Amino acid sequence: MRPIVAITVGDPAGIGPEIARKAADDPRVRVVCDPVIYAPPDNVHFAPGVLSADAGRAAYDAICAAVRDAVEGRVAAIATAPVNKLGFSRAGLPWKGHTDLLAALTHTPRVAMMFWSEPLKVVLATVHVPLAEVPGLLTRELLGEIIELTARELPRFGIRAPRLALAGLNPHAGEEGLLGVEEKTVLSPAVEDARARGIVIDGPFPGDTIFGRATRGEFDAVIACYHDQGLIPVKLLLQSPVPL
Repeated sequence: MRPIVAITVGDPAGIGPEIARKAADDPRVRVVCDPVIYAPPDNVHFAPGVLSADAGRAAYDAICAAVRDAVEGRVAAIATAPVNKLGFSRAGLPWKGHTDLLAALTHTPRVAMMFWSEPLKVVLATVHVPLAEVPGLLTRELLGEIIELTARELPRFGIRAPRLALAGLNPHAGEEGLLGVEEKTVLSPAVEDARARGIVIDGPFPGDTIFGRATRGEFDAVIACYHDQGLIPVKLLLQSPVPL
């Protein structure tokens, strides 16, 4: 019996509904699961490309319905099309994306955003926050929680003994304090704490080299300090026409 997978359409004024339908109709999808689309009622229409609070609320309602069915066992998993963060905001919703919304709906206090591909796995320490706020948010405690969560959960994805790497915040991983002190005062102590708990992790390493090292098999996953640091290599790798 194939598992039932919920597909939420995201912002109904965006490309999500079209992508969700094409995904649900794809034979490669239907051979491994029975997809069910979660969307606004058929009689409710949204102008394409028009940002609105109503569209943001509709996207939220679809996600809530899918999560409710997942928690109650009616679906085995959820796949999500993109929401519009500004649409959420206009609807009075406090969440910046799926990660924090799903955490709230499932009452899960410890979460992380992970991007998975065969050559590269990346976990984000901070997500949708302004770059100027990242240094203040990166604490020894936060990194410790992200490192521990990553090490604990990766075996569920088939990596039995994860080898982790932490990317540095500053150029050249701070260059011994010359280009920033966070590596010495926050990142390195967090790595040492994790090692003391038996976690296999190295770093912090310069952000311009560590992702390439991971794609060559030296590490199973990289913990990035902020959103674009982690997503640029993942998306570049997946969109590249030739192996990097």
